Amino acid sequence: MNDGPALVSIMRQGSYLIASVHTALDDSQMIRFQEDVVGQIGGYRSRGVIIDVAALDVLDSFGSRTLRNIAEMARLRGALTVIVGIQPEVAFSMVALGMGTGSVHTALDLEEGLAYLGSQLSVSAIRGVGLHGV
Repeated sequence: MNDGPALVSIMRQGSYLIASVHTALDDSQMIRFQEDVVGQIGGYRSRGVIIDVAALDVLDSFGSRTLRNIAEMARLRGALTVIVGIQPEVAFSMVALGMGTGSVHTALDLEEGLAYLGSQLSVSAIRGVGLHGV
């Protein structure tokens, strides 16, 4: 995103993408993050996306909305999204300001996020349906 230290890292783990946000992003950086994640879903044929926000001590309304948009775009591309690592102070602020993650699932940490994706994608495979049936 810039020449300095990475603000976001996106790694592939099997059929999942794990995107870790390392510091607060401004609006243009959030849009670039969104484009990068959605683009990589197709490139890696990802079935799941984990967005790790544990390093964030603040999440504004634009950031919250962008995370929801990423999840919806990922769903349209065939991938399920889970947001992990929301800090207690961020959760308090989000609720106080009337912000949320909408229908996007959240989990305490990366381990729980991976477990959630595994269970949801296993159910989809057993049912023989796409993610829209989850």
